[in-house]
Amino acid sequence: MNVSHASVHPVEDAPTTDGGNAPRVRMKDVHGMPGTPGGLALRVSQFLFAAAALVIMATTSDFPSVTAFCYLVAAAGLQCFWSLSLAIVDVYALLVRRSLQNRLVVSLFAIGDGLTSTLTFAAACASAGITVLIDNDLGSCARNHCAQFETATAMAFITWFTSLPSFLLNFWSLASR
Repeated sequence: MNVSHASVHPVEDAPTTDGGNAPRVRMKDVHGMPGTPGGLALRVSQFLFAAAALVIMATTSDFPSVTAFCYLVAAAGLQCFWSLSLAIVDVYALLVRRSLQNRLVVSLFAIGDGLTSTLTFAAACASAGITVLIDNDLGSCARNHCAQFETATAMAFITWFTSLPSFLLNFWSLASR
């Protein structure tokens, strides 16, 4: 019995002749986006600067008497929680080599980054205004903790400078889909 053996050949899609849309190509992961080493570095720096602002402001004895300073402590605490949570997600994604470019995940990250960066910036601006009032206008820096207030405010601004790229990259990734 003389039987030929079937061989398997890959089947290719026939090229389209109607000039239809080409298949969408995924963009490479840009450094600073979720699940990349740059994204992890941004998250860790956000956490460290927000924690520094929180600890410095909370260790002063008279911060509860000023609403803007209480707001800074609350915003820095929220930023610490958010950044640490997403840093853990980034570490997990890097360890298992998974991409975090799911539309739902990127949407969540973009919304969260937008909210926390806006709150941090508002708290830093409010604290800077009160610090300038205490130092320059009232001239009562000698009996207050002006150095700690200024340092915590600076740390809050640096936190905002490190959280803004995360928001912009996530928003850009979401908008380019």
